[in-house]
Amino acid sequence: MQVMLKQVESLSEGQLLGIYNLQRWVQETEESLNHTMGTLQHSLSDTIASPEAAGGNFMGHMSLALNKISSMEAIVRQADGLRQQTLDKLHGMLTVRQAACCFVAIADYFHRLRAVSTLWAARPRHDEQGPPAP
Repeated sequence: MQVMLKQVESLSEGQLLGIYNLQRWVQETEESLNHTMGTLQHSLSDTIASPEAAGGNFMGHMSLALNKISSMEAIVRQADGLRQQTLDKLHGMLTVRQAACCFVAIADYFHRLRAVSTLWAARPRHDEQGPPAP
C-alpha cells in the first residue's frame, strides 16, 4: 500500500480514512497470520527434533509433522486471500483513474522485485573456502 499511496494522486479525506483503516486491518491480520505461522514452525521443528521421532513412533511423528505442514499451507492460502481482499477493497475506494495508477504502480513494483530476485539468483557464488582463483 505504501508503494501505491506514493503514485495515486488527489485522494479525498474519505479515501485517506478508508485506506488508513484498511492498512490497520491488513496489518492486524498479517500479524495474526505471522504469529500463527511462527507457532506452527516452532511446533514442527520440535516435532521433527523430538527424540521419539527417531525411535519407535517414527510414523506417528511424521504424520503429525505432515499435518503441521498442511496447516502452514493453509496459512499461506489465507495470506493470498488477504492480498486479494485488500486489492478488492482498495479498488472499491478509488476512482477508475486512481485504481489504474495504483495497479500500474503495484505491477511495476513486482516487476522490479522479480528483476532483483533474478539478479540475486544468478549472482556468482563462492564456496566457503573463499573467492575462486583468477
